[in-house]
Amino acid sequence: MIADQDQEREPVEDFMRTRRVERFVIATGLALLALWVGAWIQRTVSARAAVRRFAAEQAQALQAMPAAVRDPASGIPVDFSMWSGKRVDSYKQSLVDKTDRPLALLRIPKLHLEVPVYNDTDDLTLNRGVGRILGTAQIGAGGNVGIAGHRDGFFRGLKDLVPGDEIELARIGQSESYVVENIHIVNPEDVSVLEQTQVPTLTLVTCFPFYYIGSAPQRFIVRASRPQPGQATAPVVQIKSKEKQK
Repeated sequence: MIADQDQEREPVEDFMRTRRVERFVIATGLALLALWVGAWIQRTVSARAAVRRFAAEQAQALQAMPAAVRDPASGIPVDFSMWSGKRVDSYKQSLVDKTDRPLALLRIPKLHLEVPVYNDTDDLTLNRGVGRILGTAQIGAGGNVGIAGHRDGFFRGLKDLVPGDEIELARIGQSESYVVENIHIVNPEDVSVLEQTQVPTLTLVTCFPFYYIGSAPQRFIVRASRPQPGQATAPVVQIKSKEKQK
């Protein structure tokens, strides 16, 4: 009798053990599923929050960028992306203080640059555009025309020029094209780069290094000339400063 009762209890106990195991497995599975869902939700929320932060920071950065200004002389918007904040402010003020007509427009297609050229290189002139260096040839008269500009303004892009690049000086009813021959760096007292030449020449001058803090110790020189008959290629770049190679 007792043996029969024990035999009857064994299937019941086995069934109960199986149910407990099943409940444990199900509970474990639900717990793991909950953890996965929680991790997925957190990841999704974090990703969306990161996207919102990025969008907000981008909008803030765009607002902080100088607003585009169309130059009255050229009629073309000025690209301030490489300018210093101080130079941008000085340029905007110069639009009010300097209203005389420029001598010409300097165009450098590679740099998407078009800037008015004025006579002289005083602070107001170089804030407004670029300036013909007094004592050099008059624009359109032949010889060596020297033009100076600020390294943290219109002439910052000169760092990207190479021999063979084109430069244009446009006047009313006339345009003169030049080809970059060489690029070199000199000390401020070396004015030999501005000496007169037999062929029409254009010499662009700015301070160097371009991102130097304070008064830059050297001058970056771009020498270009009018293409001569039979000239097929530009000379190899000439470098006269070790710092240019760094």
